Amino acid sequence: MPVKSFNPYTPSRRTMQMADFSNLTKKAPEKRLVKGLRKTGGRNNTGMIMVRHIGGGHRRLYRTIDFKREKFGVPARVAAIEYDPNRNCRIALLVYADGDKRYIPAPLGLNINDTVESGPQAEIRVGNALPMVNIPDGTFIHAIEMIPGKGAQFVRAAGAMAQLMAKEGNYALVKMPSGEIRKLLKNCMATIGQVGNIEHNTITLGKAGRKRHLGIKPTVRGAAMNATDHPLGGGRGHSKGNNVPRSPWNQPSKGFKTRTKSKIWSWMIVQDRRKNKVA
Repeated sequence: MPVKSFNPYTPSRRTMQMADFSNLTKKAPEKRLVKGLRKTGGRNNTGMIMVRHIGGGHRRLYRTIDFKREKFGVPARVAAIEYDPNRNCRIALLVYADGDKRYIPAPLGLNINDTVESGPQAEIRVGNALPMVNIPDGTFIHAIEMIPGKGAQFVRAAGAMAQLMAKEGNYALVKMPSGEIRKLLKNCMATIGQVGNIEHNTITLGKAGRKRHLGIKPTVRGAAMNATDHPLGGGRGHSKGNNVPRSPWNQPSKGFKTRTKSKIWSWMIVQDRRKNKVA
């Protein structure tokens, strides 16, 4: 999808970019497939803020997405490509031959009036969902199940795709977008192709107001705080010392290892995404 820029008649307009939404064919969502979405403001059931910088934003309706693709052998026509405020990819409205309607993440190259199908007998075509045992090696896939029948959990973001590398026994080797190669049961479902809206990551918001419109509140740098308020605060000037970036509660803010070797899924990782070596 093309990205639209603007004439710089204000400073913020100079860098602002947004999608032109030219491929959307339907504005209002299907009423039977939406439900209300309540905002939390980052608070838990006691009213305490557990996640900072969340609040406000535009009201949204949640579109129910069919991540299971369990209607085997029933062809469906793509009736519309729609915008979903809850995810960065577009969604496609499918109308099945029996009259049922469902949403799926819209793959790149899927157009109006195309026909898609799911099940072991489906063709290897963009938008079709099959068990990985029926997909040829080397095929690019998305919306991958982690447990058979649970629904897609992997590779659902805009522009994401994985590659089916090989099959060994009861498992399939899949190369994830991060570069990690991991084992998955070959009976898990996956959808052919790449998730659409591939230019989503090139969009520039341009001003603080668009960030608030998304429900994201301002974030104050730790180095700008006092020493009592943040581990990086205090000091003369912009002194950081040898401190690593961390949260006000002294946890490394750029992540730390949480995966232990005792977890059941660790043995399924063939090649780590960071070390780039065989586990």
